[in-house]
Amino acid sequence: MSEKDRITDLEARLAFQEDALDKMSEVIAKQSQEMDRMNVLLKHLHSQVKMIGQDAISSPDADVPPPHY
Repeated sequence: MSEKDRITDLEARLAFQEDALDKMSEVIAKQSQEMDRMNVLLKHLHSQVKMIGQDAISSPDADVPPPHY
């Protein structure tokens, strides 16, 4: 293999690696945005569950047995 062929081969490999790196970078950016969105939703769900739990604890009917007892 001549030196010119080796340089051409290395340039082609570099181009493919740069393309792969760009694609991976885009995927990572999208995943980061998705994780941020999911964290917001998780915090919202956590606050809702916490409110439901507090409502259940403070509810006066929580310890009253059903009427069929």
